[in-house]
Amino acid sequence: MDNKKKVLNLIGLAEKAGKVASGEFSAEQAVKKGKASLVVVSEEASANTKKKFADMCTYYKVPVLYLAAKEELGHSIGKAMRASLAILDEGFGKAIVKQMNADGGSEYEGK
Repeated sequence: MDNKKKVLNLIGLAEKAGKVASGEFSAEQAVKKGKASLVVVSEEASANTKKKFADMCTYYKVPVLYLAAKEELGHSIGKAMRASLAILDEGFGKAIVKQMNADGGSEYEGK
């Protein structure tokens, strides 16, 4: 199983545990309220969305990860396409970051 699949599976587990805020608005609110431990943005997201989350996550010191197609991201949490989501649990956030770092993590921007 490749790293991307492992990360998507971890995101699915986080969703089952109720620790995911999905969608642009929910993810943004989670970051601004200090609840997000990691933000995942789709590789297919618009340049504007990527910049918005990159800037916001830098300001609030939340790691951001660019991963998968919108459909894959949504499918991993059992929903329709998603451009972004926030992981609300520090344990899941660290596990996802650790998994990305195992692969070199070239598309990961840490704190």
